[in-house]
Amino acid sequence: MGKGFFTVCGIIEIEDKILLVRHTYGTAKDRILVPGGYVEENELPNVAIEREIFEETGVVAETKSLLSVQFKTNQWCPVFVCEYISGTPKSDNYENSEVLLLNIDEAINREDITNMSRELLKIYRANKENALTKRDYIAKNMTEQSYVLFGGRERKDG
Repeated sequence: MGKGFFTVCGIIEIEDKILLVRHTYGTAKDRILVPGGYVEENELPNVAIEREIFEETGVVAETKSLLSVQFKTNQWCPVFVCEYISGTPKSDNYENSEVLLLNIDEAINREDITNMSRELLKIYRANKENALTKRDYIAKNMTEQSYVLFGGRERKDG
């Protein structure tokens, strides 16, 4: 599968606001969207979104859960929920011209947000508690750098 086949994007809240970027090229030029990008060869998708968020915004984030997956015939894009760790959001002045922190409802209602990002934020608002969480399990003969599992929450009996 070629480089263009796997992309990632991530939703991250900082002080109850959603981190968004204003894109500088392609069909999303001058529109705002959730950060994301391509998965590099031999890179896990959750690592790719952490890298992309940092490269695009200067924010260190950690993936916590898998919210949804977008499928096209030529591309798959997992959408992660990420936790803010550190960093002051700032534009990379290359892929994006601006970094914004917006209330989720404000972001959804903006005319300059991409349709896909609007839909992802609606899914996040309604379902963030039901996303597939990152598990501690590592498959036998694998390492943390080569394996990750996201799954439902464990049932609490009683």
